[in-house]
Amino acid sequence: TICKAIKDKGLFTLEEVRKQTKASASCGSCTGLVEQILMFTAGGDYSATPKLKAMCACTDHGHQAVRDAIRQSKYTNTGAVFAGMGWRTPNGCATCRPAVNYYLISTWPKEAKDDPQSRFINERMHANIQKDGTYSVIPRMWGGETTADELRRIADAVDKYKIPTVKVTGGQRIDLLGVKKEDLQAVWNDIGMPSGHAYAKALRTVKTCVGSEWCRMGTQDSTQMGKDLERAMWRMYAPHKVKFAVSGCPRNCAEAGIKDVGIIGVDSGWEMYVAGNGGIKTEVAHFFTKLKTSEEVLEYTGAFMQLYRLEGWYLERTVHYVNRVGLDYVKKKILDDHQGRQALWAELQFALDGEPDPWFEHQKAAVDTRQFIPIKPVAMEGVIV
Repeated sequence: TICKAIKDKGLFTLEEVRKQTKASASCGSCTGLVEQILMFTAGGDYSATPKLKAMCACTDHGHQAVRDAIRQSKYTNTGAVFAGMGWRTPNGCATCRPAVNYYLISTWPKEAKDDPQSRFINERMHANIQKDGTYSVIPRMWGGETTADELRRIADAVDKYKIPTVKVTGGQRIDLLGVKKEDLQAVWNDIGMPSGHAYAKALRTVKTCVGSEWCRMGTQDSTQMGKDLERAMWRMYAPHKVKFAVSGCPRNCAEAGIKDVGIIGVDSGWEMYVAGNGGIKTEVAHFFTKLKTSEEVLEYTGAFMQLYRLEGWYLERTVHYVNRVGLDYVKKKILDDHQGRQALWAELQFALDGEPDPWFEHQKAAVDTRQFIPIKPVAMEGVIV
């Protein structure tokens, strides 16, 4: 099919093939194969993708150029970026607007204005839209722990709002599936638990095992370490979704080896791993360093996250960020530069200080609650509906 489209439609670039066949238009894992097919089919007319790829069709600038310009020119809103950098479309598009908005708020916390309309639908609604138009609600459960009171409130909400499916997730949380848009605020209020940010480019889960508190094999209190990490960084937006895990011993029951940050307890303290993920293409995390105390775990994890937040490109997972800049570069920034590491951790804490919970602090989080009101058809005289 791809070869036929290339020949029949005269396609010479990867972008043209994507538009016509949808090949390489989803996760991108087959891009190399599609490029090879294009190269052999088109022959000398094949046009390779430029190495410095533009962010989108609105501009010739790439992600790094936009990040650099925002810092150097101190742009604090999307309009200033579009005007100052000569965007071809005055209001951007669905590709560049979310990226530029993230770069602004991560570069200039407390100064740049977050634009909710530049976010994807899930981040505007603060819930995941499902294929039938309903939403899923996943409250935060610190380190995978919950209480009888929380479970009662969840059960009562399920009955009250007739939520059809309750699912235990792989991240040790509870997913309420099939929530109507008009019920979202009421469900949030009734369960009375913080947002799990399962819909956002943000810290999602911190998976833990039971650790030394209960397990005969445990060497460290992984549950408490996970809760400490989650409470320190739970309001953190990032270029892409972020997942942590903490295991209490090298048996690694929390699967810390395939997380953006994985912490594994050992007799001498903790081992830290970075830039792993599951997903379409599983990536095993890199061993990063050994740490002795929980305070060090917080500092090193926070510094790594802040470096990623400041230098990662929008929709770039930590594994791709580390592959792009090199693990040695990250180690130099975090492990070798003591003052730089502490500064990064302090910057992250500053950025997160006062960051609102969108489920309960609507005005501060710029949540437009009008979007939760269902639109009712109104009969008008002389108009056939």
